[in-house]
Amino acid sequence: MPDDTQDARPARPAQDVISGGHLVAKALKAEGVERIYTLCGGHIIDIYDGCVDEGIEVVDVRHEQVAAHAADGYARVTGRPGCAVVTAGPGTTDAVTGVANAFRAESPMLLIGGQGAHSQHKMGSLQDLPHVDIMTPITKFAATVPDTARAADMVSMAFRECYHGAPGPSFLEIPRDVLDAKVPLAAARIPAAGRYRASTRTAGDPQAVEKLADLLVHAARPAILLGSQVWTTRGTDAAVELVRTLNLPAYMNGAGRGTLPPGDPHHFQLSRRYAFAHADVIVIVGTPFDFRMGYGKRLSPDATVVQIDLDYRTVGKNRDIDLGIVGDAGLVLKSVTEAASGRLDAGAAQRKGWLDDLRAAERAAAGKRLPQLRSDASPIHPYRLVSEINDFLTEDSLYIGDGGDIVTFSGQVVQPKAPGHWMDPGPLGTLGVGIPFVLAAKQARPDQEVVALFGDGAFSLTGWDFETLVRYDLPFVGIIGNNSSMNQIRYGQAAKYGKERERVGNTLGDVRYDEFARMLGGHGEEVRDPADIAPALRRARESGKPSLINVWVDPDAYAPGTMNQTMYK
Repeated sequence: MPDDTQDARPARPAQDVISGGHLVAKALKAEGVERIYTLCGGHIIDIYDGCVDEGIEVVDVRHEQVAAHAADGYARVTGRPGCAVVTAGPGTTDAVTGVANAFRAESPMLLIGGQGAHSQHKMGSLQDLPHVDIMTPITKFAATVPDTARAADMVSMAFRECYHGAPGPSFLEIPRDVLDAKVPLAAARIPAAGRYRASTRTAGDPQAVEKLADLLVHAARPAILLGSQVWTTRGTDAAVELVRTLNLPAYMNGAGRGTLPPGDPHHFQLSRRYAFAHADVIVIVGTPFDFRMGYGKRLSPDATVVQIDLDYRTVGKNRDIDLGIVGDAGLVLKSVTEAASGRLDAGAAQRKGWLDDLRAAERAAAGKRLPQLRSDASPIHPYRLVSEINDFLTEDSLYIGDGGDIVTFSGQVVQPKAPGHWMDPGPLGTLGVGIPFVLAAKQARPDQEVVALFGDGAFSLTGWDFETLVRYDLPFVGIIGNNSSMNQIRYGQAAKYGKERERVGNTLGDVRYDEFARMLGGHGEEVRDPADIAPALRRARESGKPSLINVWVDPDAYAPGTMNQTMYK
């Protein structure tokens, strides 16, 4: 007989359950992620559902590379990690370039990729690829989420790894059945906001800090290079205090540009080669001795060289140094200033003459290129274009450079007015970051003006997401230096193989990007006369729309940086 007594038992209350996608969203919320950048796919839609519940904006773009670059850009602008979510297979491989760029640029972001179900492992499921194997060399951490209950925990683990040493990207793949399955809420670990990561800020070895203070106090011809880590660590104030207290000539590169405003007595730009060849003490902050530094060979062999970096592995790489300090740039520089405070500056008299020499070198370099900055030639000289852009920038303008030769021109002329107002790809030299960076910057700082300069080749790579900017109503001032060429490569081919082969594989069509902008609902103008650049820039600003000003520049003008590249020597 059946046991009727079971029907009389009170039903147990249903235990709360939660899906993997909702656990991921809760972990993102705990990390402070405000939005994810994504291109949809069947493997990942439960994350979208969770994000809606957690109040996280889902920003859909037209290409996964854009999603990854936007996550990178968001991290650079805000100081908080960015996040991109893409589907399995080609969705993840499309994002590889963006992740690699963030890796070389030391930008903290998390890429989440879909994966076929565990139950279909090695069966050839839709879009199945070995994502973790692909991503491991270009991330600080890459792993598969093995179980639904671990989803939030693994997201927090990935974010922790983003900040181990110098920042960088992490990658997680989440199989579809892990993401869609539900587990009891009590069985899942959901890290609490702000309570699962330790501070990574270290002020360096105190003895090394004292030694650096002593070197700078007694240096007659010091020079300091403030690199991207000064901005990454938000160490701007400490850097400014150091250079002013010790009367140091400061050069800036990467995201370190803008640490000192143009016109500041300690701001130097055009005399760097001269300074590094003649200085007695050179301090390199947050910049590796990579190709941008001539692998360290551009520094005087007679100088005392000091390197400060977040990553122990970077210090002394490619070039011997006299002193290395591992630590947070802002804290290290603050400690050096404190250690030097009130001490006799033995090199003060000589140092004034040194700064005068550098300022004279700056004036000579500026005077040499002045005719090109003011050139009325048509096609327009790139120096004239970037000079007009520099004059157009306000104290609030965030400048983004995306291109090869044209952005190399701008690096010598465009001077951001404040910290965090310069963005470029970084040392990977990736083309196509411009539109994604604009997207991230305008969403992070909607009231700030964004001005972006593109090469025509660079814009072509991710330009369709101009429509995303229109769709999200994100106005910016965009300029395309259009020479119908990939000119940085063209120069190298001419140098190596002769003029008769300079046009192989690097010539583009004469595209009217102004018409492209108008077609997608933005503002577009064409400029052929240099006198029309400034009025066109102003109209773009006043339009209140995403804009593209198509400026036809001289295809036979090359930036000095292009002509001096070591790969063509």
